[in-house]
Amino acid sequence: MDDRPPNAAVPSGGRLHASGRWLPTDAFDRATLALVAALAVAVLYTFRDYAVSNDEVVQHRYGQLILDYYLSGLRDRDVFNLDNLYLYGGLFDVVAVALGRLLPIDVFDLRHILCALIGVGGIAATAATARLVAGPRAGLLAALSLALCGPWYGAMFNHTKDIPFAVAMIGATLVLIRMGRRMSSPSRSDILALGLLTGAALGLRVLGLLILVQVGFAMALYLPWSEGARRHSAAAAARLLPALGLAYLVMIVAWPWSALSPMNPIRGLLAFSDFDYPIRTLFAGQVYEMGDVPRAYVPVYILIRTSPLTLAGATLAVAAAMANLRGKLLEQQKDVAVLSLAIAFPVACQVVFRGPAFTGMRHFLFVIPPLAVLAGVGLNKVLAMTGSRSRVMAACCAAVIGTGLTWDASVLYRLHPYENLYYNSLVGGLAGAFRRYDLDYWFNSMPEAIHRLEAYVRTTTPKGLESAKVYSVATCGDRKSFERTVTLPQLHWDFKPEWNQSEFFIAPTHMNCDQDLDGKIVATVERFGVPLAYVKDRRSMVQNAPTQAAESRSVPVN
Repeated sequence: MDDRPPNAAVPSGGRLHASGRWLPTDAFDRATLALVAALAVAVLYTFRDYAVSNDEVVQHRYGQLILDYYLSGLRDRDVFNLDNLYLYGGLFDVVAVALGRLLPIDVFDLRHILCALIGVGGIAATAATARLVAGPRAGLLAALSLALCGPWYGAMFNHTKDIPFAVAMIGATLVLIRMGRRMSSPSRSDILALGLLTGAALGLRVLGLLILVQVGFAMALYLPWSEGARRHSAAAAARLLPALGLAYLVMIVAWPWSALSPMNPIRGLLAFSDFDYPIRTLFAGQVYEMGDVPRAYVPVYILIRTSPLTLAGATLAVAAAMANLRGKLLEQQKDVAVLSLAIAFPVACQVVFRGPAFTGMRHFLFVIPPLAVLAGVGLNKVLAMTGSRSRVMAACCAAVIGTGLTWDASVLYRLHPYENLYYNSLVGGLAGAFRRYDLDYWFNSMPEAIHRLEAYVRTTTPKGLESAKVYSVATCGDRKSFERTVTLPQLHWDFKPEWNQSEFFIAPTHMNCDQDLDGKIVATVERFGVPLAYVKDRRSMVQNAPTQAAESRSVPVN
């Protein structure tokens, strides 16, 4: 079962530099490092391609209020009155606001760069976890599986709660597996890392409490259960107490509401399990309120939005671990069990208790990194088995895996910058998901739609009348994203008394928002022939065409 190198628990495939730094000599390690570096460069090159999401404006405001709360000596309590944001930690937002005050860069560009680089860090942590479990090749395969996962890569730029939370969770899982080698006497560095990562997760979402479940499970799994078992477990638990204390401190700094009462984190968890807002979502062609989604909602979204190669690799890893459960469990079997728990437990809780859910698998992105780790372990296992039998079989297996990864990369390339709209062949790809499952729920395609609208206005406006016309544009998206993108001074965010009086309408096809207003379709944003957003000209339907006087009612573009 355990095809990992004997010393995989410590850096293998490398050498120590004279300075004491570890330098990789293994080809797979070098390839993994090159991949991570390339992804970081891609982030810096493409971050402006991604729109401001609906959540980002209010989340940034939340970070400002948290800082104001501390800078006022805890007297400015507006932070507890901003919608339901007090139920979340604001770690990312506080860091983004603080950096924004130091760096001369647009705050939303900064948020996108910061979040995406954290996402790249999650890919590195995923690779490190798979490497620890099954060696350097497994690490590379896991990194590729996550990097080519559309819901992950597409979310890296503006899912500023979900991506950092997922990275903290996989980081904590990595530390737990590493601690498993010496659970009875964990190192100080591991205790410190576990405390910081757990605190970071709790400082983002209260679901970070899941780490405590993982800690208990890991202790039961890795600790020796023979003579003196109780003494071993009690001693190990005592050694982990500093990590829990550190996690609590990080949590209350990033999440001020949690510090108002020791029970507030539990109250926050219960509040999330009973959310009931009028938010609608699509599932198999049916519209549901978030509190009434079927039990299969989250598992099916994970199934149809994850690469078949990743699903197959993860299944193989679990099957191989369960193939021989007699006698003492091997180290790799324990590792796979911890990773499986990180995926199965939260999803099972969602299914059993039928918690609220919407926007597909967005709130369960944190199960994707451990799934990618299992994929790396499983695919590595197949390559090891075929390699030990026949070079031809090994070459064929490698070709199949390489083809699958190349196909995923080509799909994401063609979807850019809407990688988040990836759907696999189980549902017929993007075309099969169209108007049946959640697509562009944050209208990330708005900038492209605006560019197309501007091109249309330039070509249809008579010369000499450009500055005399002021048009109202109705949208199904966030105002900040519109105002950051639009360049034509005669196009303004909707300023009419009634929405249907606007001269232009841009909307995503998600939840049929494009059907809210009629008009002549003059431009379409599409991928793979699937319309993601429409631009409609309504001028012939609107009486009293706007003049320069209407500008006084418009909202200035920043």
